[in-house]
Amino acid sequence: MKRIGIIGSGAIGSGIARLAVAAGYEVLIANSRGPESLRGLVEELGTGARAAHDAREAAEFAPITVLAVPLSAYRDLPADALAGTTVLSTGNYYPHRDGRIARLDALELTTAELEAELLPGALLVKAFNNILAHHIPALAGSMPRTALAIFGDDDGAKTGAGALVDDLGFEPVDAGTLAESWRAEPDSGAYTPVYAADPATLAADHLSDPGAPVSADQLRRLLGASHRADVAARQF
Repeated sequence: MKRIGIIGSGAIGSGIARLAVAAGYEVLIANSRGPESLRGLVEELGTGARAAHDAREAAEFAPITVLAVPLSAYRDLPADALAGTTVLSTGNYYPHRDGRIARLDALELTTAELEAELLPGALLVKAFNNILAHHIPALAGSMPRTALAIFGDDDGAKTGAGALVDDLGFEPVDAGTLAESWRAEPDSGAYTPVYAADPATLAADHLSDPGAPVSADQLRRLLGASHRADVAARQF
């Protein structure tokens, strides 16, 4: 049986866990509050999932670890346990939550590049960061298949992450290196609104938008036309 470790049990972490269990994966999930807080989620997921005692146990569980935690939490992750393994990062830089980070505001590097610095030795791949949490289960297995961008500097890690994305019901698109991952960051032009069924509905009440498939060709065009956002102006 394939395995996956997940650190973070919010909407994205739990959503990926549900898809992974449905795809036949054995899932070990951790959060900052401890295994007791995961009891309800694990019971819902069934026999394919267990709660880890801590993030280190989840990081050591499988060849791929999914990180679904705020950027501000990366310094607390077990970096030594993640070194040499594929780490799929799903997050973004949100100043209202993470605090201002001068190097990101100055566009010295992308969020993914900073995450790679914070996890030395990890084979970091960026994916699932440009799609809303509730669109993940809604669009998994869609017809046509919904495409997701994958960024990374290690070809083997991208291949492994792409296989996971495929197993979860999406079409993986190799979108380049971590330095190019700004193309799918907030306000870039290839961020969450591209998966909206109706932009007006999304703007008025994002949770009521059911989502709409985006093909691999469509996503490649959107990524190619994307622009690097003014990160220093990011407020939400």
